[in-house]
Amino acid sequence: MSRIGFKPISLPSGVTVTINGNAATVKGAKGEVSVLIPEGVSVEVKDGKAQVKIIDKENVRQGNENEGTVAANLKNAIHGVTAGWKKELEIAGTGYRAQMKGKAVSMFLGYSHEIAIEPIGQYTKISVPDETHVTVEGTDKQEVGQTAAFIYDSHRPDVYGNKGVHFKGQHLIKKVGKRAAAATAGAAGAAKK
Repeated sequence: MSRIGFKPISLPSGVTVTINGNAATVKGAKGEVSVLIPEGVSVEVKDGKAQVKIIDKENVRQGNENEGTVAANLKNAIHGVTAGWKKELEIAGTGYRAQMKGKAVSMFLGYSHEIAIEPIGQYTKISVPDETHVTVEGTDKQEVGQTAAFIYDSHRPDVYGNKGVHFKGQHLIKKVGKRAAAATAGAAGAAKK
């Protein structure tokens, strides 16, 4: 059973949480994030702390799951409006590059056409520090991750040449081509004779 929901969530200075029906709106310096509150769970805010509580005593198991999920989502929202979320991607390949066109990123990834991807959400922003790096920043963790996933899916890294788009620090496995593998196997067989 998760114990995340039992712990009160402290609110940093400048962060406010307002409850409106089945949604909690977290506002801070970098923007605002809305967190869905499912049935059977409530959120109380007092003395600079937010507490998630189970109100449905009949379905305790589902209430425990929802309690932990809402608490984790609130913590992510508080982190987003104070520090923000960030994903960095790198582009590898001859002639592969990215540039900004308005709010969207336009990428040339070896296709006959360019690929343009716009950020998801009001507070999500895409930037291109140089032609081979793309940065996605924002307040909502899900929106930042979804925007970065769309950029990543535009051309996933090739396992033979590692060309394409990958996350910064991602471990890439490079396979040996069939022709090179056959040549090394043939050379090893000739050496045994």
